[in-house]
Parts: sequence; C-alpha cells; structure tokens
Amino acid sequence: MSVSVMWLLLVVANICGAGMIVPQVVRLRRTGDAAGVSAAWTGVGLGLNLWWAAYAVAEQLWGLLPVSVVALFLYAAMAWELRLLEGGRLLTPSGGATAIGGTGLGVLSTTVPPALALLIGGWTGVGLTLGVAYAVQFLPALASVVGSVVRTGVSSLTWIMALTEASIWMLYGWSLADPALVIGGMGGGLAAGAILMVLARTRLVLST
Repeated sequence: MSVSVMWLLLVVANICGAGMIVPQVVRLRRTGDAAGVSAAWTGVGLGLNLWWAAYAVAEQLWGLLPVSVVALFLYAAMAWELRLLEGGRLLTPSGGATAIGGTGLGVLSTTVPPALALLIGGWTGVGLTLGVAYAVQFLPALASVVGSVVRTGVSSLTWIMALTEASIWMLYGWSLADPALVIGGMGGGLAAGAILMVLARTRLVLST
C-alpha cells in the first residue's frame, strides 16, 4: 500500500475515531434516552485513550495521537451526559448501576494493567497490553446491547464509525508490523460489527 493511501486512511481513521462518540453524545442529549448504552464502556474509553496518547508519544506514532486526545475529551463528554440522565442511574441488564460507578470501574480496569506493563516490560509491554485492551474495549458496550431489552439509546452511526476506524488501525498496524494495533483493530472491528448486527436485527424487527 502506498504511503499516500495509508495517510489518507489515517485521516479517515482519526475522523472516525475522534468523531464516533459525537453521534452518541448528540443522541443522549437530544432524546434523554440511555437505553442500551454502557457506562462501563465510557470509562474504558477514557482510560484507554489516555494510555494510547502516552504510547503514541513514547513510540512516535504520530498518526495515532490526534484521535487519542480528541476521543479522550469526547468520552468525557459522554460520561457527563450519562451522569445527568435519570439522576445518574442507567437501566442495565444487571438491574441498574450508577453512571458514575460504572464509568469509574471502566477507568480503573483499563489504567492499572498498562501501568503494571510499563513497570515490567516498558513501552513495548504497554503497547501489547493496549492492543489486547483495545481488542476488548467494546465488549461492555456489546454486552449492554445484547443484554438490554430496549436499545433505543444506542447510536448506529457511532458503531459504523467504530468499525471503520478499527479496520484502518488494523491495516496501519500490519504495515508497521505493530502487533498492538493489529490485535486491537481486529478485536475492535469484530465487536463493533457484532453490535451493528444486533442493532440492525432489532430495528428490522421493530419495522415489521
């Protein structure tokens, strides 16, 4: 793949990665409906993007830095919207967890492992840890979508953009022989694709 094509794809990935949260935030603000939206996924996004930004600087992966920084702020905006809805409570498959508690748990679960990896294996260890974490970062969102009877709060456009972004990062990582990006992109793409399949099936059923 030519350098110019790869940089074009990186621009698309940065736009999708930074912008994928925007449709979800807008939907939450416009409808006040958080049905099917995972607070834990929001916290995971906050923690991971903080570490991805640090990893990008340390490894000079400048194509990765803009999306990490912008996404960090957008996940924070989504966390704020979730906190405001229903007095800080979300209806979840587990019976109702606070948005603050769910977000905090997500942040904690994704900040401790990279910190330990940094102490043990340096930035290479951090990269591998983040790759695995990115591969599973959408799992709380997938679990919420699958486990929720009502999914009207979830934005399909968010997950279309997530699938696009993940696919590009996988290609980018392949071109650089960077296993963190390959593993992360592949896992993220599979989870985003599964979410879209569930949403499509739900909305097809509702329309018939």
